[in-house]
Amino acid sequence: MDEWTAPSVIERELYGAKARGDWGAYMDALARAELFLPQPRAQIDADPAAARFHPDAANTLAVYTRGMLPAPDAHTVYLRQSLAWFANAWDHRDPSHLAVNPGSPVEAYLTTTPADLARWRAHWDAADSWGLAPGAVHALYTGGPLHGPVARGLAVGAHLAVSNGEFWNALAYHGNGYTRERERLRTMWEIDDAAGWFAVLQRMLDAEIVSPVWEFALRVRRVLASDFAGPVDVEHWRHAAEVSLRRSAELAAQPRLTPDGVTVAEPRPAAEVEGEIAGVRRLIGRITRYEQRFRADGLLPAGGWVRSVEGWDYGRASQMARWGVACRYGTVQDAERAVLRAGRQALGAYRSWAEFSAGYALARCLHFDEEEFGSWYESSLATHLTLTTDPASPFLNIPWE
Repeated sequence: MDEWTAPSVIERELYGAKARGDWGAYMDALARAELFLPQPRAQIDADPAAARFHPDAANTLAVYTRGMLPAPDAHTVYLRQSLAWFANAWDHRDPSHLAVNPGSPVEAYLTTTPADLARWRAHWDAADSWGLAPGAVHALYTGGPLHGPVARGLAVGAHLAVSNGEFWNALAYHGNGYTRERERLRTMWEIDDAAGWFAVLQRMLDAEIVSPVWEFALRVRRVLASDFAGPVDVEHWRHAAEVSLRRSAELAAQPRLTPDGVTVAEPRPAAEVEGEIAGVRRLIGRITRYEQRFRADGLLPAGGWVRSVEGWDYGRASQMARWGVACRYGTVQDAERAVLRAGRQALGAYRSWAEFSAGYALARCLHFDEEEFGSWYESSLATHLTLTTDPASPFLNIPWE
């Protein structure tokens, strides 16, 4: 036990309390921890609202803290509950013991008399928090990679992991439990099967969900910055974007030679082209104003600018790969392949973690914030600053290249 490394801060606290023989502190830590109850997947698929107790031969019911969850498999899923939920759900017909992390150095077998259940409720009532705190860096110290290509791909999704209060490096992912993860994908992404999950994941990995108009505008500036080896004036940027859009419209209207002969294309309506140009000019102004605020708040360095917004898709792909594992739409091996690709894609689009993070933040602000500089902006800024300054952040511990 002296050589045991706790998977996370949750189990480290439980281990310390147990080693001291301080069972009051152990129960306090347990009350703050999420407890995951194993269930047969077929049963939950048939009746998602029902959580049932399945005791072992010794009449004990096993539960696991987040860092001690077994690797996902096709037949067993886990539901997230609190200590108070167990105290309120228990009655005299239920198992005689609650087994917390059985078989590990932090295991505890809790008796379940009415007096015990009352103590569980008292510890729950005294708890000042539940689960991992959102807005902070959380990691698995065992059971999740901390270095190497897979860790880099997982770190690409760290913005969401920090915002949601999850382990950034959990590949064998359970998230908030099987039913809650399925509900997340259903309500937020309209995904309810493996095919739908895979299709969205591939679109993210190909950066097809983030707005192509945003990326077009930034690409024009990247080319200008490369050609002129220096800062790009905003009006020069707008003019170059306009010229590019007009040229594209002209080329689209030219006859084309195809295997079926010459194809004559209809010119795009002038009003449509002019509207597109006006929209891109407004977008460039909006990006410029966000970058000014980014520089003022330390999200960009002095003179810095955003190279690309594709990182928003790559970061979400890294998370989507894991969400699919939690929902059993994909395997851990499927997720690893996607995470590795997300890492490679980000590496090709940016030159540093800070650049990647700024691109991710800009896309999120363009989509949600609408130049209000409100909660969406503040949360993006806070997450960026956490990931670029916290000594435990993967951005500071995994080399970009």
